[in-house]
Amino acid sequence: MKILLVDDDSFLRDMYTTKFVDHGHEVDVSDGSASVLSKLQQGLKYDLAILDMVMPGTSGVELLTMIRTQFPEQIGCCIFLSNQGQEEDIREATEAGAVGYIVKAESIPSEVVKKVEDIMKKCKAK
Repeated sequence: MKILLVDDDSFLRDMYTTKFVDHGHEVDVSDGSASVLSKLQQGLKYDLAILDMVMPGTSGVELLTMIRTQFPEQIGCCIFLSNQGQEEDIREATEAGAVGYIVKAESIPSEVVKKVEDIMKKCKAK
């Protein structure tokens, strides 16, 4: 699976990248919306984008809305990985088009990988 991992925290980006690569996935990283939009403008495509809710400038939901509007064919599915776990956050992400929502603090990195893989099986089945 080709994953675009978007998080402004470099430590978390590196840690999750290592876990996903260890499980056989290809990972491209970005620290925010400008970098994501640049990659998509270059024509890059991903099976999955993993977005954080809170990032400088553009929120994850705003970024997902831009992706779905401007580059609908370039990212298959989107999952949020965030420390924001309120029902309102999850609802907002789902309404924007996310197929899953994982709260960082509730799972260790290897569990996050498993949850992402499980969500993607359902996403691909649609």
